[in-house]
Amino acid sequence: MGVATASTSGADYNTTNPDNASTHKPGKLSAEGGESEIDLKEISSYERPLHRRLKSRHLQMIAIAGIIGPGLLVGSGNALKLAGPGGVLISFSLVGIIVYFVMQALGELATLIPISGSFTEYASRFVDDALSFTLGWGYWYLWVTVLSNEYNVIAVVISYWTDVVPHWAWIMIFWVIFLSLSLLGVLAYGEVEFWLALIKVLSITVFFILAIVITTGGLGPEKIGFKYWSDPGAFADGINGVAKTFVIAGTLYAGTEMVGVTAGEAGDPKRAVPLAIKQVFWRILIFYIGTLFFIGILMPYNEPRLLADGSRAARSPLTIALDHAGIAPAAHVINALIVISVISAGNSSLYVASRTILYMARSNKAPKFLGKTDTRGVPWAALIFTNIVACISFLSVAPGGGAGTLFEALITLSGMATFMVWAGICFMHIRFRRAMAVQGQDISILPFKAAFYPYGSYFGLGANLFLIFFQGYTAFLNPFSAKDFVINYILLPVSVILYFGYKIAFKTKWKRLDEIDLVSGRREYKETEEAVGRRGLLGKVKDIIIG
Repeated sequence: MGVATASTSGADYNTTNPDNASTHKPGKLSAEGGESEIDLKEISSYERPLHRRLKSRHLQMIAIAGIIGPGLLVGSGNALKLAGPGGVLISFSLVGIIVYFVMQALGELATLIPISGSFTEYASRFVDDALSFTLGWGYWYLWVTVLSNEYNVIAVVISYWTDVVPHWAWIMIFWVIFLSLSLLGVLAYGEVEFWLALIKVLSITVFFILAIVITTGGLGPEKIGFKYWSDPGAFADGINGVAKTFVIAGTLYAGTEMVGVTAGEAGDPKRAVPLAIKQVFWRILIFYIGTLFFIGILMPYNEPRLLADGSRAARSPLTIALDHAGIAPAAHVINALIVISVISAGNSSLYVASRTILYMARSNKAPKFLGKTDTRGVPWAALIFTNIVACISFLSVAPGGGAGTLFEALITLSGMATFMVWAGICFMHIRFRRAMAVQGQDISILPFKAAFYPYGSYFGLGANLFLIFFQGYTAFLNPFSAKDFVINYILLPVSVILYFGYKIAFKTKWKRLDEIDLVSGRREYKETEEAVGRRGLLGKVKDIIIG
């Protein structure tokens, strides 16, 4: 049963098991066992807990389809153009392996210590407060830029149907919609994400079925088979093309670590988090690799419409494939799917960014007022502040080219933040396991154990460090591009300044392994013999199957 607990750093602000929520009076927080109640109205708005109301099905669907967004539906065409069908499968598969090990590391931590600060809190506890400050602001910036980009994207996508309403007006309309949904609370977020994700999963599944029918000649003018793998070929630019799409793959996979943040508001993280983490492999294999495989069969990498001017729907490889098969309403269907994916992505971006800055505020790494929550556990101050900053999306519709160029640069700057966060997660996991060994704690206490430790975590750390420096290599190609170099690498010196600036100002120290806190914020998972008996044989078999 979830209990309201607080870690020594003040990061775990979660409330009781949502399954008992119906028995609680409004504005009250039950202690363990429900025998006493605390009036939330008497608690400072800076100390009110977030509510653990996300159910297992919410985390499952967020894990399965949380990152199926406009990037996959449209950006995959750019990847195909650069690398070819064979090259894009290689790059996305390799980055998918990296993501798998990152998620294994995060799953182990988030199941034992499910806190809303997630890896930002882990960085403070297992490494150094300065690293937490650096990663926290970097991660918040990443999701603010994603959110601002979604506002811009949805304005462009809806304009496919009508241009009566200007772009800036659509941005304002969805600004209000996203904020209103977020202010309803975490359960509303979970429900919205569940149904939007379900629509995305079903839509991609239908596309897979149609792709099989099209390539075998059931629809369209001809049987396609694998002819485009021979002409023009499987690789667009050899190894160079594969290398160029590593960054695209990393960008499209960003968001897989979101499960670690949602774990802090999960009712039963022992079951929900491991199941969600295990879904990552299948999500990568089925949805990303599967989508790329089919679009690589259905069209050549030199298809002119992939990067042609026009609407995003017209440039989507899914639209091109369906249109070529003679399915007339294809563009409208895909455009609607893009709208759904953008709403889902924007909803998630605002959720994750607000929870990140909430933790930062409550651990004295951001302005204090951002740590406020209401009696329903909604971090309203963080939500409003994050959404206001996301108004940089208006730069994209400002007159003149300068503002638009600045907006594109701000979006590009966030790309490296993904690899930095993934590297940090692997490093924190290594420090956590080493601290357990030094302090004599047996790994049998872990509700979920990362696969292939320590090799997986070390591989994830090394691979992400490589990608951090490799992602902007095109700036060095002849001729050298100073502009691309600055955009791709400026986050490195900024991170160094943030780290050492905070370290010097607050005199933080690198945590020794024997002093690392491995206890605060843990969720105790106890099950009585009576409960075990009630579950019976079926429940035990289910436990064995799902881990």
